[in-house]
Amino acid sequence: MNLDIFSSWTYAQAQATEDAVLERARERGRELGVESVGVATGGFLTVLAAISGARNLVEIGTGVGISGTCLLRGAGKHAALTTIDIDVDHLAAAREAFHDAGFDSSRTRAISGRAQTVLPRLTDGAYDLVFIDADKAHLLEYTTQAIRLVRIGGLVVMHDAFDQHRVPKPALRQTSTVATRNANRMLRDDERFVSTIVPTGLGLHLAARVS
Repeated sequence: MNLDIFSSWTYAQAQATEDAVLERARERGRELGVESVGVATGGFLTVLAAISGARNLVEIGTGVGISGTCLLRGAGKHAALTTIDIDVDHLAAAREAFHDAGFDSSRTRAISGRAQTVLPRLTDGAYDLVFIDADKAHLLEYTTQAIRLVRIGGLVVMHDAFDQHRVPKPALRQTSTVATRNANRMLRDDERFVSTIVPTGLGLHLAARVS
């Protein structure tokens, strides 16, 4: 990487800050062994939710509530988040984060279950933003469902679009890397969407539905 580009990327990442609510959530994440979105990525999600005007959001992979908190903070006081995770301890930690952030319980619906089972029950085209941050084994299923769920004018956001920075290296063919490349391709090639990958943190693939 060009050193000037690397310095600029490092500078940009270092500008991000978090408050006590998210710091406590990260501590709970460390105790549970959960890897959450980075500080800069969380800030990007907040801004993205704000400028998109999202009101109905879906999160695939709750973690300990950091990304959900960031999204809701940007989306505003009338937004609602449906978040899905198979681990009840993760969901409990997320509920604590949402409470600490001052969100009314009516604004969050935390569903315990396998996303590949829960997502088909959600309504077609009913959501403004779908955030994917879950296991790579079912990533293509999640991406397919996200495309179905998002309305025209809405966004699909996929976290870790570089699969821990392996995607740009063609020789690497791990299962998770191949799945991530295929999901990126699915979003890029769908003619109903315009998309781009942003090199924030582990990479975010943003796909806006235009038709």
